[in-house]
Order: sequence, then structure tokens, then C-alpha cells
Amino acid sequence: QVQLVESGGGLVQAGGSLRLSCAGSGRSFSTSAMGWFRQAPGKEREFVAAISWSGGSTYYADSVKGRFTISRDNAKNTVYLQMNSLKPEDTAVYYCAAGSAIARVTTTPDYWGQGTQVTVSS
Repeated sequence: QVQLVESGGGLVQAGGSLRLSCAGSGRSFSTSAMGWFRQAPGKEREFVAAISWSGGSTYYADSVKGRFTISRDNAKNTVYLQMNSLKPEDTAVYYCAAGSAIARVTTTPDYWGQGTQVTVSS
């Protein structure tokens, strides 16, 4: 069992930066692949980024590649999403997710956080 709590969302102007954090609890956090998804109003939830349990492998959606960076600190049971060069189309609720393997966390995660709102103004 893994519990996830996101933080760091807010309002930012286009071109600005935000860093989201996801604090995890539970014995399996350090061995879980982690991911970020987002859901904009009226749209389906979409994959944003994922990282393997060791941090050695990362994956990104094409829409955020080169602008967002996912990382993790297993000693702190925390995963991060650094978002730079933000655009209005990045506005969404961002969700942290955990899964048994990176292939799973990018498609059907086992656990979800409650989400944090990111709003990018033009």
C-alpha cells in the first residue's frame, strides 16, 4: 500500500516555473515506479512523466519533453516534477501515481494522489 500527497501547485504566468512534490508513505514507495499525470477541464487524464524506482530511467510525454523534469529522493520518500517554460495549455490538475513497474505506472497506476491544481495565465 502506498499513500501519495501532492503539493506545490498554484498560479503562475506563462514562461514561469513551478515544482510539484509528491510525498509517499508505505513500505513499497522506494521500490515503486512513480509518475505524474494531468487532467485539464473537459479532457481526459493524460500521462506526463514517469521515473523508475532507482531514478535511472525517465519517460516524458512529447508535450512536456525538454520543459519538465521528474526526479525522486527515496530517502525522503518524495518525487518531484520541475516544470519550466510553462504554457497556458499546461493548466490542469496534476496527479502523482505509483506502480509496480514503469510500464505499469505510465498506463494503469496502482495508486493515485488527490491532485494539485496548476494554473498558467497568459
